[in-house]
Amino acid sequence: MHVRTRLLLLLCLLVGGGCGKTKSTDELIADLKSRQVRDRIIAVRLLPPRKADAAKIVPVMIECLKDKQDDVRLSAAIGLGSFGGEARLAVPELQAAENDRDARVRRAAGVALSRIDPKLAPRIDSFKQPKK
Repeated sequence: MHVRTRLLLLLCLLVGGGCGKTKSTDELIADLKSRQVRDRIIAVRLLPPRKADAAKIVPVMIECLKDKQDDVRLSAAIGLGSFGGEARLAVPELQAAENDRDARVRRAAGVALSRIDPKLAPRIDSFKQPKK
């Protein structure tokens, strides 16, 4: 019985051993080009806390605002807002995202703009429908 327990513990260690690996910023940026939506969503959500790499991250997050998946665009807008003034390059694309077909993306783009530059905060009624 002890042998079976030890084998089971060894198997658990082998299977779970790679679970704690943290991807580098460059690996996460590469994941943004994945065909798998899940990979893109995970990457776009894990990149914003890496403020030291803002110069690399902001441009790829801007590209994510054009993703086909609503959740990727939403996460990109939220993430860009977290960079504050370091995301000034994103202002035109975030302003365009205020007309997104998804209300959550429109709202997140407005909030992101207000965090980048409070003068760009949208009016409350602009959250209701996209501008035509």
